[in-house]
Formats: sequence, structure tokens, C-alpha cells
Amino acid sequence: MKAIIPAAGLGTRLRPLTFTRPKPVLPVAGAPIIVHALHTLQAAGITEVGIVVSDATREEIRHVLDGLPNMQITLINQHEQLGLGHAVLTAREWVGNEDFCVYLGDNLFEHGAKPFTDAFTANRPAALIALVEVADPTAFGVAELDGDNQIKRLVEKPKVPPSNLAVAGLYCFTPEIFEVLDGMPPSARGEYEITDAIQGLIERGRRVVGQRVEGWWKDTGRPADLLDANRLLLERIESDLQGEVTDSRLTGRVVIPASSRVVRSKIVGPVLLGENVLIEDAYIGPFTSIGSGTVVRMAEVEHSVIDTQAQIENLNTRLQDCLIGVKAQVRGGRTLPRTHKLTISDASLVELA
Repeated sequence: MKAIIPAAGLGTRLRPLTFTRPKPVLPVAGAPIIVHALHTLQAAGITEVGIVVSDATREEIRHVLDGLPNMQITLINQHEQLGLGHAVLTAREWVGNEDFCVYLGDNLFEHGAKPFTDAFTANRPAALIALVEVADPTAFGVAELDGDNQIKRLVEKPKVPPSNLAVAGLYCFTPEIFEVLDGMPPSARGEYEITDAIQGLIERGRRVVGQRVEGWWKDTGRPADLLDANRLLLERIESDLQGEVTDSRLTGRVVIPASSRVVRSKIVGPVLLGENVLIEDAYIGPFTSIGSGTVVRMAEVEHSVIDTQAQIENLNTRLQDCLIGVKAQVRGGRTLPRTHKLTISDASLVELA
């Protein structure tokens, strides 16, 4: 079985972080989002992956894929972003006559892709769709099921939803989906909706199965979602203390690579440090991941994602619920309120006074 990861979009809901980089390369829990997606597919036994990219996302995505072992990754150009259905159709030649899954690389599943790919392989319907119960289905594709978990109807962002079962970011297909997509008209918003193509399979009398998500599911489309995804993934880490720890106190599960140093500091896990990180005279609180080459000195940080080569120094306040980009700098002053909540894009400079 092959897999497609659509990664051509600009991630506008995550601006300003995505002004300089595409959404799939933003980090959570020590790795780009798309790398978590690839590991999820690999755990399901899928090693051939086609990543659909645009001219704007191709090079950044290529860069983060360097060195991933045991996977055959092909970048597929989508020159116009005309919806998920169009992204899938763009990969038609690469897929060939094989079954495949579509995994939205900004989605995370507690139990990964394997429950869905296994069920599809065992029963081989025309399509199998991951479904999750949500409070407000109007923002999603929504499924209506019969008593055998077969989807009777699928509608995109309905004003009056037929159920509370939203389409999550994982689909399994036979190649027949390409026959429906080929020549299908765009929707009212000018995009080729994958939900319309799946509805086309249903109207052909094909069996389309909905499988509920077990455990948590997270769509990392907004800044708060990145923080929540970071928290969920850090819940899984185990302590690994290889780096230098001097005159410091560590509590809970903490990862410190051999090249990183912690000096006169307190860390309360779960916390994950990247390579060549320096934590000095600082406090790092739970659910924080810190990218390689970053310095945190005389500062307090918790429940945050700090990207690579950032500098956070001389703060008399605690940073909490922050997303701080590559090479961003946060410098402190003297009279500050107790906490700040920041979303800072790459190469920013913030002076708190």
C-alpha cells in the first residue's frame, strides 16, 4: 500500500509562523509535523510515500526529509492548489493501480494510521474514512452512517449536519477514486472536494466504510493546536539524560541529548531538548520542547514550543503557551507583568521592557 501526504498549502491559519516556512515543517515535540506523519505511516507498514508539494513548499519540505531511513519518498508537484481532490488526482500516475491512503500530514492520531490501513486491507471496500465525533460538525466534511458503519451520505461543511461524525485526516482508497475525480466539476468554492468524490463512489453503489477514531485526534491547523499536539506527544516520551547537568534539579520525564547542557536550572518534565541546547540559570516547565542550538538563560518557560537557534534571556517574567520561531530572540527588561503569551515567527526580535 502506498500513501499520499498533501503538503502544498500555505497554512494561512498559522501565520505569522508560516510567512517564512510551510506548515508541514513546523516543529512539535522535537520534529517537524510531516516527520511525525511519516513515522505514523511507517509504523503502519507503509514505506512508499508521495508528498504533494507546491513551488512554495517544495524546498523546505525536501530539506527536512534528508536522512529519513527506510522510506521511499517522492515529491509530486501540484502547480495549482485546487483542493484535496485535486491534490490526490495530481498523484494518480505515481499511485498507478495500487491501493493507497491519503494522510493529511497536519493531523495526529493517538493510535496512528495502522487501525485504518489494517481494516481497509482486511475488507477492501472502495474507500475507508476515519471519522471522529466533534462538537461543531459544520466546519468539516460530515458522514451519515447506516447500522453497518457504511457511509450513506457525505457532505462538505453542511449548514445542517446529518450527524456529529466529522471526516478526520485519513482516507484509504482503491484506484477507482481516480475515475470519479477525473472530470468531476469543482464545488461552489472552486475546489475539487474529496468528499464529493467519495459521495460519487457511494452513488455508484460502491461500499464506503466509516471507522471511528479511537483515542485522541488532533488537527494542528491553528497555533493553539500546535501547543496541544506538543503536549500530547510529550506525554509519550521517556527520560533520556545524556547531556551535562550541573547544579540543577530535574523532575519527571526529561530528554537531554549528549551535546546539550543544563546549568544551575530546574526542569519539570515532560520536557524535550534538542541538540546543542544551553539551559542556564533558568526554569523549564512541563510540556516544553526546545529546538537545537537554542539558549535559554535567566528565564522561565513552560508549555511552549521553541524552535531552533532561538535566544531567550534575562526575563523577569514567565513565558507560557508560546510558539517561538527559528532564530527568534526574546530579551527581558525590569518591570514586567507575570506572564506573556507569544507567537513569534522566524528571525523575530522581541524586547520586553
